Amino acid sequence: MSLPNSPQGSAAASRPSWQDQLSGGRTAWSSTVSINTQNFSARYWYDGQYINNAKEDAAEVALKLLNQQPRASTIYPGQIDSRQTTGYGRGAGGV
Repeated sequence: MSLPNSPQGSAAASRPSWQDQLSGGRTAWSSTVSINTQNFSARYWYDGQYINNAKEDAAEVALKLLNQQPRASTIYPGQIDSRQTTGYGRGAGGV
């Protein structure tokens, strides 16, 4: 808001701002997913009505990158390895 005696005066009031000059009110949106202090950004920008697609895109980027990382196998006390060939239970021909 400008005062009547300010240097900008009425000229600033008649000049439209850059926000007013946007045709069609279009704005591009993107999204970021944060997992354990890692940020993953969506690959593309989306129109405002498709913001959910930006969120899904960022989640897909995170999923793909996290699945590529090698994981150290975690073994907990009492854990039974499903690949184990010996142990209790019936074998292939057991009764």
